[in-house]
Amino acid sequence: MQLGISLTSLPHHVAVIMDGNGRWAKKKGLGRLLGHREGYKTLRGVLLAASELGIRYLTVYAFSAENWRRPAEEVAGLMKLIETAARDELRLMHKNNVRVQVAGRMDEVPEGLRRALEHGIETTKDNTGITFTLAVNYGGRAEIVDAVKSIVASGVPVEQITEESISAHLYNPAQPDPDLMIRTAGEMRWSNFLIWQSAYCELVVTDVTWPEFGPNDLLQAVAVYQRRTRKFGATV
Repeated sequence: MQLGISLTSLPHHVAVIMDGNGRWAKKKGLGRLLGHREGYKTLRGVLLAASELGIRYLTVYAFSAENWRRPAEEVAGLMKLIETAARDELRLMHKNNVRVQVAGRMDEVPEGLRRALEHGIETTKDNTGITFTLAVNYGGRAEIVDAVKSIVASGVPVEQITEESISAHLYNPAQPDPDLMIRTAGEMRWSNFLIWQSAYCELVVTDVTWPEFGPNDLLQAVAVYQRRTRKFGATV
């Protein structure tokens, strides 16, 4: 037991909207990209803490499909930062038995980043520890559109389209739906993240910005999750 946490009722899948890098940097008198760099240092610690705790899946929102609207300099810096982190952190993730996956439209990201992510997926594909999914160029609505296109292309008759068939055509259909969604920096929005999969997940929002978020904050979010009663539309 840690912070009153039961290790027998952990969320299987935790999703994180990593928000507040820019606000953290502004508060420190730093540029936004420095905030993003600090955020990726945070991610390393949170991933390892989640793995040690026994969480089986961790999915993080690294770059949304809407983030292309940001200034070109920031977008280019983010793309390079994600690529560098994907390469530099691979040995640590492989050593810790982490399996790497991605979610998003990879055909639209720079080639260097795509290759780095593909290398990480291939290198760790047989690992049996926590599955770490990086959502890059990801949008929840775009994922649903892509799933519907895939269903149509496969020739499924319209009367056979069900919630289950849509789920089966999402980016990572083998993954369970998230049980817990954590959003940092106090914003009360879903921001188009896993909107199909998170229909019944528990949302925990913290005012802590992502660069300040640590393993203890993760434990506190899990503790909040465990105090809730999940009814899935039924009564208890």
